[in-house]
Amino acid sequence: MDNNQSCQLYKYQNDFFLATTDTAARFAQEFHLDELDHNYVSWLNFHGLNDHESIKKLCQNLAIDPLTVEDIFTEKRRPKLEEYQHYMFFSIRSALPIQSDSSQLLQEQISFVLGTNYLVSFQEKSSMHFADVRDRIEKKRGKIRTKGADFLLFRMLDAILDNYFEVLESSTLSIEQLEHKIKHASNNEVLQSIELEKRKLIELRKIVLPLKDVTFQLDKLDNPFLDPTNRHHFSELKENCNEVLEEIDANKQILDGMANLYYAVQGQRMNEIMKILTIVSSIFIPLTFIVGVYGMNFKYMPELDYPYGYYTVIGVMFLIAISLLIYFSRNGWLKK
Repeated sequence: MDNNQSCQLYKYQNDFFLATTDTAARFAQEFHLDELDHNYVSWLNFHGLNDHESIKKLCQNLAIDPLTVEDIFTEKRRPKLEEYQHYMFFSIRSALPIQSDSSQLLQEQISFVLGTNYLVSFQEKSSMHFADVRDRIEKKRGKIRTKGADFLLFRMLDAILDNYFEVLESSTLSIEQLEHKIKHASNNEVLQSIELEKRKLIELRKIVLPLKDVTFQLDKLDNPFLDPTNRHHFSELKENCNEVLEEIDANKQILDGMANLYYAVQGQRMNEIMKILTIVSSIFIPLTFIVGVYGMNFKYMPELDYPYGYYTVIGVMFLIAISLLIYFSRNGWLKK
């Protein structure tokens, strides 16, 4: 989206919708709490928080508390749903699928202000989290155009949850690729990839837990901005959060098992190497002993005057080596 057109307004009801894209400054002048038409649902979405003054002006028009304004611009790791006279507010963190070789999740903080028939969302940057929500409004899919702003909030949170599942699918694909590589890995690159995926899952878990807390509060909250008939939707979100957390834990256990398998494979390879070295050593130890004996510089050694002594010693050494190879082979030591 063009930086000069950083804000989007959707205004809709059952048989009507209007989408307007403009600057934050323009909407800050026109979006007033007293002038909102309660016959329509209004959704104002900011694609960036660079224009602080316009956002502050808009919040003043909506009678939003200065502490809330401060929270919009401040990253909060453990968000809390806050209730006010004219609105309710909370922030969560989103996540999007990224390339498997990236060391971090692509994430951002999104804040929501829910009032009577209006919803304002603040994204840190322009991203396609809510493309499906816009499509539902424009094409009148489902029942979003027959519901209020609280149902719109449910759809937006559901879209963020879908992004969590996409991140998990991306993680699952990475895990499957690692499973094919791990048995043939000759260095610690695979182990580093396993640890990288584990860190991503841990970070995703930190993101999902606050959303689970928020959906739990929305499910139990008795608030005029929430229609009781829509409460079960937030309960569904809570269950979906539990599914995400369970899948995160399952993938993390798989990665732990893969790490153990990696060490087991490397240990097995080391055992094979040690076995080969042991076999070679076992063959050459008696040969080295024989060579050492006849390498001593004693004057009186009867075998030194024997005409065929050299050939006899060589023959004995070959016989010993072949006998040991036959013995190791019969005991299965030469098999991989």
